[in-house]
Amino acid sequence: GLSAYECAVTDLGGKFIMPGIIDSHVHVTIPVAFDYADLGVRFEPNGKQGAMEFMAAYVKEHPGQKCYRFLLERHFLNGEEITKEDLDAVCPDTELILLEGECHSNWVNSKVLERMGITDDTPDPVPGLAYYVRKDGHVTGNSFETASWPILFDGVNDLTEEQIRASLERWIEYSKKVGVSAVFDAGFPEHNPVHERMYDILCKMDKEGKLATYIDGCYVLTRPSKMHEAIEEVKRFNRKFNSEHLKVHTLKIFMDGTLKIETAAQVEPYVDTGDTGTTAFKPAQVAEILKALNEAGLDLHVHTVGAAASRVILDGVELARKELGDKYHVKVTCAHLEVQADEDLTRFAKLGVFANYTPWWHNGGGPGILTPMLGEKRATHMYRCKTVWNTGALVAWSSDNVAYGDFTTWSPYLGMEIGMTRTISEKTNVPAYCISPLLNPPAEERMSAEEMLIGYTINGAKQLGIEAKKGSIEVGKDADFLVFDKDLLTAEHEGFSHNLPTDVFINGKKVN
Repeated sequence: GLSAYECAVTDLGGKFIMPGIIDSHVHVTIPVAFDYADLGVRFEPNGKQGAMEFMAAYVKEHPGQKCYRFLLERHFLNGEEITKEDLDAVCPDTELILLEGECHSNWVNSKVLERMGITDDTPDPVPGLAYYVRKDGHVTGNSFETASWPILFDGVNDLTEEQIRASLERWIEYSKKVGVSAVFDAGFPEHNPVHERMYDILCKMDKEGKLATYIDGCYVLTRPSKMHEAIEEVKRFNRKFNSEHLKVHTLKIFMDGTLKIETAAQVEPYVDTGDTGTTAFKPAQVAEILKALNEAGLDLHVHTVGAAASRVILDGVELARKELGDKYHVKVTCAHLEVQADEDLTRFAKLGVFANYTPWWHNGGGPGILTPMLGEKRATHMYRCKTVWNTGALVAWSSDNVAYGDFTTWSPYLGMEIGMTRTISEKTNVPAYCISPLLNPPAEERMSAEEMLIGYTINGAKQLGIEAKKGSIEVGKDADFLVFDKDLLTAEHEGFSHNLPTDVFINGKKVN
């Protein structure tokens, strides 16, 4: 059909062309905060005593700091607990914050609790999911999920517009380099005001012609007590943010937490604790939210790590569809899907729910740590994306990063490689400490190159509701396309992460 057009013709000599990449679950605004946040000194102690000794030595060797910050993975504590009294002994007169590795939990001393106004009477945001650990009715200084995030992001409101712009410009330039033409921004939980301020700045940048990548934004809901407020706020965001490259039509919910700290909600209990974790909402509440979004013409995107989290969403969709019938039209996406119950795998296709996976997580580094928590069967049957794909469900891929850093793990080509191999080999473009040559079982969950490309293009566009303009190269769509010297469909899977487009066109203009 191109012969009907009178225009300049470029012969690419057989090079590989594909549509622009759509990364359908990232965090655009949170990483701005992390660009200026001190996450602390990362260390790997052998148990609680080793942690105390390391922090005490560091404080002694670095006197006079306003706040001491450290970071460790919880499993290095060997099951032991840290309290504010422990941290007060290390640092009685100055604030001390110890972050858990995934930043979904932290420990603080009494000085931090005092400044933040956290007392024994402070209510838990979501009991059983986002909470302050208590012993005999007293807060211990350990908090989980949204109870911990005000501490993690303390000071974010002090960022200047110049600082915010500088970080966002770094992300925009990276996106142009690798060919990401559109993203879903999964929001900034418990910090919607600063999230909105960053959207205001993005809108300014868009009007200045500085925002090339399309951002499908959201408003975040984390607790049932704010359900009705959040529905009104996402409606307001929908009206307010409507520039060429930034639009909002989605409510984002944090339904559960993470596996490593056992806040991900499970159908079967954790092996080591016997607990199942807690979902933020129940099926009837999800159905109520869906009916409100349906009336407003808006969509839903949900953080669902554990099997119970995705099941509650599927149950809620089933309730809403039964009540609304043909009037139901909400696009619902479940993101992450690390553990899924067997009986729920076919329900995504049946209910029209999108399954969004983060394939660079699908490597062999996880099962060893998680087996004591999940048991052998669940730890070796995670991320069953191929099974869900084969049911006919719409599956899309994402990078889900919360820090820009050097953008290594933001690469869609890293996601494609690990999605195809379920390993991180010496050929993979990652830092050496990430190498995990073990294959993450089941091996049959490995995807093909074509499936990875489809999930990163047209399926992502369908999830965002922009398939009329993006996701494929067709007459009438935005001219977003990438040119490669190498044929990605036949390229070697190991080392695929080193690929980069030679030319990136967004809306018909070369941007790299």
